[in-house]
Amino acid sequence: MKAYDERVYEPKAIESKWQKFWQEHEVFEPKSSRELPKKYILSMFPYPSGAIHMGHVRNYCIGDALARHYRHNGFNVLHPMGWDAFGMPAENAAIARKIHPKQWTYANINAMRMELASLGLSFSRDREFATCDPIYTRWEQEFFIKMWEKGLIYRKEAYLNWCPNDQTVLANEQVVEGKCWRCDTPVVQKQMFQYYIKITQYAQELLDDLSSLQGHWPNQVLTMQQNWIGKSKGLNFSFTLNEDSKQKTGIESFEVFTTRCDTLFGVTYCAVAPEHPLVDALLQRGLLDSEQVRKIEQVRKFPAKERSMMDKEGFDLGLRAIHPLSGEEIPIWVANFVLIEYANGAVMAVPAHDERDYEFAQKYALPIKPVLKPALDSLPFCDDGELIESGAFSGLKGAQAREQIIAYFEERKLGEGVINYRLRDWGVSRQRYWGAPIPMVHCPQCGIVSENIANLPVLLPDDVMIDGEGNPLDKHPTWKQCSCPKCGSSAQRESDTMDTFVQSSWYFLRYATPKEYWEQCAFRSEDIAYWLNVDEYIGGIEHAILHLLYARFFTKVLRDLGYVNLSEPFANLLTQGMVLKDGAKMSKSKGNVVNPNDLIATYGADTARLFVLFAAPPVRELEWNDAAVEGAFRFLKRIWERSDRLKPCASLPVIESSALSKQEKLARKKVYEALQKSHDIFSKKQSGYAFNTLIAACMEAFNALNEQDNESVYTEGYFVLLHILEPIVPHICWELSDKYFGRANFAPITLDMGALKSDEMLIAITINGKKRAEIEVSVDISNEELLALGKQSVAKWLNGEIIKEIVVPKKLINFVVKA
Repeated sequence: MKAYDERVYEPKAIESKWQKFWQEHEVFEPKSSRELPKKYILSMFPYPSGAIHMGHVRNYCIGDALARHYRHNGFNVLHPMGWDAFGMPAENAAIARKIHPKQWTYANINAMRMELASLGLSFSRDREFATCDPIYTRWEQEFFIKMWEKGLIYRKEAYLNWCPNDQTVLANEQVVEGKCWRCDTPVVQKQMFQYYIKITQYAQELLDDLSSLQGHWPNQVLTMQQNWIGKSKGLNFSFTLNEDSKQKTGIESFEVFTTRCDTLFGVTYCAVAPEHPLVDALLQRGLLDSEQVRKIEQVRKFPAKERSMMDKEGFDLGLRAIHPLSGEEIPIWVANFVLIEYANGAVMAVPAHDERDYEFAQKYALPIKPVLKPALDSLPFCDDGELIESGAFSGLKGAQAREQIIAYFEERKLGEGVINYRLRDWGVSRQRYWGAPIPMVHCPQCGIVSENIANLPVLLPDDVMIDGEGNPLDKHPTWKQCSCPKCGSSAQRESDTMDTFVQSSWYFLRYATPKEYWEQCAFRSEDIAYWLNVDEYIGGIEHAILHLLYARFFTKVLRDLGYVNLSEPFANLLTQGMVLKDGAKMSKSKGNVVNPNDLIATYGADTARLFVLFAAPPVRELEWNDAAVEGAFRFLKRIWERSDRLKPCASLPVIESSALSKQEKLARKKVYEALQKSHDIFSKKQSGYAFNTLIAACMEAFNALNEQDNESVYTEGYFVLLHILEPIVPHICWELSDKYFGRANFAPITLDMGALKSDEMLIAITINGKKRAEIEVSVDISNEELLALGKQSVAKWLNGEIIKEIVVPKKLINFVVKA
């Protein structure tokens, strides 16, 4: 007995029926066979905030359409889902709601799992995990220990980005316009110890391997990563301090790096970062006045990105350096635009040939000395030029000058040619509770040592008080107490936890191995060999540097540690556009959020899916449109209602194309054009997965079917359209296919090329190149008949002598007329 009225489109009843069927029959679980061709389709996993938003809906509907399509076409598909579950929001919620972060997180996971299931997404349930699961933490801690043992992780004290609200350190990439990427609190600089992963050791490989992603990743993402890594070649050398400055600071010299050593004779001052050892020495010896101290302390509060947007400011430190070639004394200034993280925290300033140095010199009336031609009339001149006023190097140009100057420095042991990168090592320590514990131990005898792998995972204590005052693990009465894994004496655990970007840097590898092996190993090699690379990775462009760079790096590290045998994780990347409403990104603060649950409750999941895939191409921004949602629902309602013309059939009718009328042929052609478009889009003959054009083709074909009366054409066309639309609106397609065609397995359909052929063609008629008419004629028409029909169709415009007739086969006729 049916649970709904078959005459009425009732999406709730249909959708709950098929969602239950799919789950009970494990329709979406990857097969164990390795003989089948595979597709690994992955959307970036969400943070379990407790509620899905329209961005989630769009992301996951794109991935689901791909996964369903490939299953139809005989592929073994891995389409998993998990939860990026550690992080500050859970800790903040614990403070606000007086609930444990673990309880809050898993409750949110359960809620979001149900919400995503209501969309009919074809995720593998068997591969699902949360990154806060102990079995996930166990392997992540092993990776940390192995990297520590290999020298890829170290600990040092440095100025770090500190979020006063979240009370934790942030990586440079997590500071957006001077603010915390999560809570928008202005970030300050704080000197602390932190663990670092040597991502800089892989800088060149990360840069080189971008070439293998050309044509498969958006150019914008590749450019952003290239710029962030920031390779530069140049000269590393030292400025020696004069005797007075040596006595003031106790420092003999300081290093600088320059990519433009051809301008070295144009140095008129040096600038150092506020955190430079020279500044520290002056502060410690009380050699700066109170106003200078205030300025330095103020600048030190701001992170690197924020400083880059500030007005250039600084002051003379009263120190002097000796120019290594001319022997002149050069003033040393402290400047807010110099960063301690890059190139030793000091620069040689050449205001005649550098815009930043020029702006600073103009502001403080510092000398400007041109040493390149042509420069005298166009300062600052920043291109290559001929060296002047440069001693023995005068007359040289560009790269030749730089090569000879570097050789000169290296021969005399004054400096060396080096390659520098903008990329900094990845600081992964976070001063919070809800994160993966860093598996290190502080021993009074042995120093910092790693935990024994046999003791993993190091788990968080459940009995914590989270009040927003510092790191709860530091205040726990017993958790930190342990024995040294090396000597057995009393020691303390590391209380910092890992940056959550560590968890998201390898989760895609974990999905490949079935759950029954998760206790035994991080990954099985045969699973990695079969499933990886990820064939299609889908997510927002905002992850271009943060997540995607770290994921590429982590894959290479795990390769070198022997866990995997690949260098790049994601074969193809699709960055979907944002969902907008009233021209702005949907957000609670703007009051323009559309709740997906309300949309599904009102119209059904298929309408929601159809709208987000039809409203715009995946890579473009999607503007919310209530009328378009209504239109999507009406289209599905028509598909449902017009199915009453169908009769259940065990096999499709055999159609003789030559016996069809013109209208019947057109309808059949439109259906097969939609099928051809589906093949083209999913095979990437058309870039960007333009589902909107595919849906439009299906709508056009559906209209054409309903404008003809041949039941065989109608039955075949309906069958084909259900197959094309199933990846987009699966519930209604499974229901109608099961009802009328006795199956819902959606096996591959081959194109009937005969249906795409036409007995008619449309010919444009032009006079002196200007279009006047179009005529539809038989493809077998002779040129004489065609010309006669053409003249007849434009007779009223033929005012003059026809001096030439030009026929472009199957396209147009142009009459050249002399007035």
